[in-house]
Amino acid sequence: MVEHHSIHETCFIHENSYVDSPVVIGRGTRIWHFCHVMSNVRIGEQCVLGQNVFVQSTVRIGNHVHIQNNVSVYEGVTLEDHAFCGPSAVFTNVVNPRCEFPRKNEYQVTRVGRGATIGANATVVCGHTLGEHCFIAAGAVVTHDVPPFALVAGVPGRIVGWMSRYGRRLHFDSDGIARCNATGDVYRKSASGAVDLIESSPQGSCHEHASLACR
Repeated sequence: MVEHHSIHETCFIHENSYVDSPVVIGRGTRIWHFCHVMSNVRIGEQCVLGQNVFVQSTVRIGNHVHIQNNVSVYEGVTLEDHAFCGPSAVFTNVVNPRCEFPRKNEYQVTRVGRGATIGANATVVCGHTLGEHCFIAAGAVVTHDVPPFALVAGVPGRIVGWMSRYGRRLHFDSDGIARCNATGDVYRKSASGAVDLIESSPQGSCHEHASLACR
């Protein structure tokens, strides 16, 4: 629960949006037209909430998170640092909703890991974890946990490949090694199928590359 209402002085909140009290909103965050942020929400620094975003009570949003237009982030959802939610992405928090039988005490927890991407119109069925830097393709329906760096597509969602933290497709050789063609970062796929970042390029972090690309 949020004990003290705190909105950093550098935040921008459009006059047509509603922010209830108490909330905590970090430095430089921007909240655009027709948004509603309910009470007891924590939003980190340098986040962007696009037009018509709804954030329900107790949601936690990390730093540098981008939520595009028409996304509702329901109670039980956590978005970790640098997560990206594409336009009209969908979250849920009850597995078997019935209007006649309210199930507010059965909300499921959904965690979106650091650097994860959820494409436009994708649906994340509640109760699952999306691993760090995973990539959910547009229109996919996530019905299981997603491992780090996995590329998931289809209905229901299936792992169809692997992505670097920079967002480039990874192609593993016979030794289970792949290199990001944008940053030079090296990844290894284990016998179990798990993918790990094993070597960061001396050229600099992916965040630095992304910053340069946006200038």
